[in-house]
Amino acid sequence: MTSTLWRRLLAEFTGTALLVTAVVSSGIMATTLAPDQVGLQLLANSITTAFTLGTLILIFGPVSGAHFNPVVSAADWFLGRRAGTGLTAGILGAYGAAQILGGVAGAVLAHLMFDLPAIDFAGKERAAWHLWVGEVVATSGLVLLIFALARSGRASVAPAAVGAYIGAASWFTSSTSFANPAVTIGRAFSDTFAGIAPTSVPAFILAQLAGLAVGVGLLTTLYPDAGVAADQIVVPVEPAATGTRGPPTRRADRRRSPVKPPPSSHQIDEEHLGVDKPSVLFVCVHDAGGSQLAAGWLRQFAGDTVEVRSAGSAPARQVDPAVAAAMWEVGIDITGQVPTLLRPATTAAADVIITIGCRSDFPGLPAGRHENWDLDDPTGLGVEAIRPIRDEIRNRVEQLLAELRRTT
Repeated sequence: MTSTLWRRLLAEFTGTALLVTAVVSSGIMATTLAPDQVGLQLLANSITTAFTLGTLILIFGPVSGAHFNPVVSAADWFLGRRAGTGLTAGILGAYGAAQILGGVAGAVLAHLMFDLPAIDFAGKERAAWHLWVGEVVATSGLVLLIFALARSGRASVAPAAVGAYIGAASWFTSSTSFANPAVTIGRAFSDTFAGIAPTSVPAFILAQLAGLAVGVGLLTTLYPDAGVAADQIVVPVEPAATGTRGPPTRRADRRRSPVKPPPSSHQIDEEHLGVDKPSVLFVCVHDAGGSQLAAGWLRQFAGDTVEVRSAGSAPARQVDPAVAAAMWEVGIDITGQVPTLLRPATTAAADVIITIGCRSDFPGLPAGRHENWDLDDPTGLGVEAIRPIRDEIRNRVEQLLAELRRTT
């Protein structure tokens, strides 16, 4: 087992343990401070769980993706199979084991903090069809939320969004939103406010698996190419010793090495361009799609002989995952690029400014140095729809390089 995998499993174990500790401990504290006030107890428990979950995702997300939930890991594996992304089957099993062991350890830790027996199996039966329906609703919504955020380029808000969803679902679902087999098993080891009788656990887990199926079904209907974003739920591999970044998909890396695009007749070098580098700025609103495609092609063809920049008036938080996947297909890795705000100084420093399908959004650009490429916005599209846009941008970049070569 690699050191990286060990760290990821430790993060999943520790994060799940602390999550269950928070769930159980806040229940114990709530019943101690507000006996016979079930509504107040649930309020304290749900708020604590929501805040803790968001915080734990922030802490452990950069290490393991902060799944803390076998359902989330299973969804990541299933969605990523066809796209070559996400967890492998072996790592899925390891994640699940670490999460379940962490859930049990979290219940034990909560008991020790409150001077209770380390293990005290719950006696609270939670066996009724309406509770199972609640688990289906809670789990399917959780899966849909997490992967929709990743696919739409908003994974950075997951800590707040997931914490808020679980806190709210504690109130709007009849089961108070377990939505997690590892947490369910852990709570069976605690005969407290948050406990669930071991005999009720199998039916709850079956309901959660049904919620997984419903959530994945909705997700693939609403986002047919959601699998390309599965690696956003799992942190990319560490950079190699050479300093190069890993590709957007680990499983794809194991299957094949990236294929470099065929040499372009318009590739240029220093003797073509002279001493002074021309500066090219690609612009689109979010700097997450078309501008990144164009900048990626130009960097590939020109190397360090052209200064290449991209920017947007309302930059996204990251490059669109499907755009990154489409470029990886042709051997170009743009996962390390960060969308940038368009500033007057950036515009002034550019020799050539290319807007991608958004001339009307940037009326103040200098006419003599500005050209618009009237193309569809690839942001939010699937990889299949992005490919023809990617290839058309390549053709235009080659033409641009030919013009630069003639004028330098």
